Amino acid sequence: METIAVIDFETTGISPGQGARATEIAAVLVRGGQIVGRYQSLMNSGAWVPPFIEQLTGISNRMLERAPPAERVMREVLDFTAGCPLVAHNAAFDRGFWQAERARAGCDEDAAHAFACTLLLARRLYPEAPNHRLGTLAKLHALPDGGRAHRALADAETAAHLLLRMQDDLRVRFAAELAERAVSHALLARLQRAQRSGLRRCLAEAGL
Repeated sequence: METIAVIDFETTGISPGQGARATEIAAVLVRGGQIVGRYQSLMNSGAWVPPFIEQLTGISNRMLERAPPAERVMREVLDFTAGCPLVAHNAAFDRGFWQAERARAGCDEDAAHAFACTLLLARRLYPEAPNHRLGTLAKLHALPDGGRAHRALADAETAAHLLLRMQDDLRVRFAAELAERAVSHALLARLQRAQRSGLRRCLAEAGL
């Protein structure tokens, strides 16, 4: 049975290419339709947290002074998610920090750590949503409240519940095609690239 890791970073800025660093990471493991594990840690990279980021996340420079080194945290989370494909909401953002912080920690790339994106999937599955922000989708589907938004564990848990809802909705919407098959990470990665009107065709091309 496949285990998927849903991850979320809090950071000092938008892009590691612009010098931003991770300040917190969380990973939530999903298997068999439920959450089966959680990891969360602040990350001390020596980077400075701008005031507006501190106001948004609640993560202060003083908090990070007492946090474990970013390199150690990345090695721990890589061990925690070993062999798991990854999911994130707006995965392009998290993928960039995942790759950058992993490289800084001196960790080799794991081919199993391919990403699927709940934001891209939501645009295809829920066109009726007013927007596809994580908080909006959580309210739309009455997902469990994971706590303060813009903290890594709360956002990762919300994204994990959204992933589970998406898997359930796909099983219902395409019951004939899926015929009780699991909605795998590989299938999600295909569907997120499909046209909104072409999901059934995408399933057929996947041999379903």
